[in-house]
Amino acid sequence: MKEINILPADTFVVVNRTILNENDRKIISMLYQPIIGSMAVSLYYTLWADLDKTELLSAEYTHHHLMTSLRIKMESIVTARKKLEAVGLLKTFVKKGNVNNYVYEMFSPISASEFFNHPILNIVLYNNVGKKEYESLLKYFKVPRINLSSYEELTSTFDSVFESVPASSYDNLNEDLRVNKTGEIKIDNAFDFDLLISLVPNGVITSKTFSKEVKELINNLSFVYNLDASGMKSPILNAIKENGLIDKVLLRKNVRNYYKYENENKLPSLVYKSQPEYLKNPVGAGDKRAKMIYVFENTTPYNFLKGRSNGAKPSSRDLSLLETLLSDFKLNPGVVNVLIDYVLKINNKKLTRGFLETIAAQWKRLNIETVEEAMKEAEKEYKKSKKVIDVNSISKTPKKEVLPEWFNQSIKKGEISEEDEKSLKDMLKEFS
Repeated sequence: MKEINILPADTFVVVNRTILNENDRKIISMLYQPIIGSMAVSLYYTLWADLDKTELLSAEYTHHHLMTSLRIKMESIVTARKKLEAVGLLKTFVKKGNVNNYVYEMFSPISASEFFNHPILNIVLYNNVGKKEYESLLKYFKVPRINLSSYEELTSTFDSVFESVPASSYDNLNEDLRVNKTGEIKIDNAFDFDLLISLVPNGVITSKTFSKEVKELINNLSFVYNLDASGMKSPILNAIKENGLIDKVLLRKNVRNYYKYENENKLPSLVYKSQPEYLKNPVGAGDKRAKMIYVFENTTPYNFLKGRSNGAKPSSRDLSLLETLLSDFKLNPGVVNVLIDYVLKINNKKLTRGFLETIAAQWKRLNIETVEEAMKEAEKEYKKSKKVIDVNSISKTPKKEVLPEWFNQSIKKGEISEEDEKSLKDMLKEFS
């Protein structure tokens, strides 16, 4: 669904679909926060606090209430909300009108046991906090074991304490009682099982091999480890038991080991996909610059860098750079794409960490959020540096400059030529 622009006057109510308790707070603060960040957690707690005394339903509030409570802009609230939705803590519904009305449904976090065994959340937590902190968290939530082999159990059974006797009739099934409900993490990118089956030798799998639960696990694993059918083939085949069923624990281990072998013993991390909708340019202009902006805004940094590398997968070093720009500097994906394009063109196709981080830090201080802002700032900085170079090299033979195509401001004015049109189409194919 296309993102709707939320105004401070738009109203909302909070509905509690679960039973929230203090243990949930610990799990959210200790396990979820390293993944979704403190702002998303603060939003969750604020919505929780807005519930009535029975913790079932809130009064009707405006979004200005959230802005003043959290002391942040509406854009930051939307980003925090999306993070909560992505990890299954929140569902959002809207009824459009002169003033849009939203319903926010709250869900419990999954248990610590489920979290540490989750194919996505567990991996991301490990990468975000590091081995030492991860082991500390794991130790905190582990149940202590006591050797009871020398003890005799004396626990009473129910029927040894109570007996059944005739009583008044009772037929209420209590179907509407509150229960603990957790949300689900949805992955839209469906795995190509037809291609996988075509790659597997005949007789290896049966009609029961890919159950619904196994398919969901494979879909999640392929997403978090960024593996297609051919990449998942070997780990899956090595996890099939003699009866044709898949050992889910072994499958996780196989995929993990395969990824580490291919990526210098590192595990994957997750970053934002592409430029948020509310920061994109309106579609409509047909000039070259507008089409370049469209590419920057609608391509993930991973795929953009892959396209700029003639289809080769980014190295683990380059992936680390992308994660730094997106996670540490918190630049938007479209802005990262502009930065990548700029540095590759002026730095002889090299992504130098120090150079990238210097520019990223400056752009963050300037609060650059949109693609167009990033393009203008890159052009501005280049003109400054060019003046310095020109002064210092008057007596030297000037080198031919290699610049990003979008540096030429005049392309905004004229119609795009047939040659440029073909070039843009080829570029768009790279990132499709």
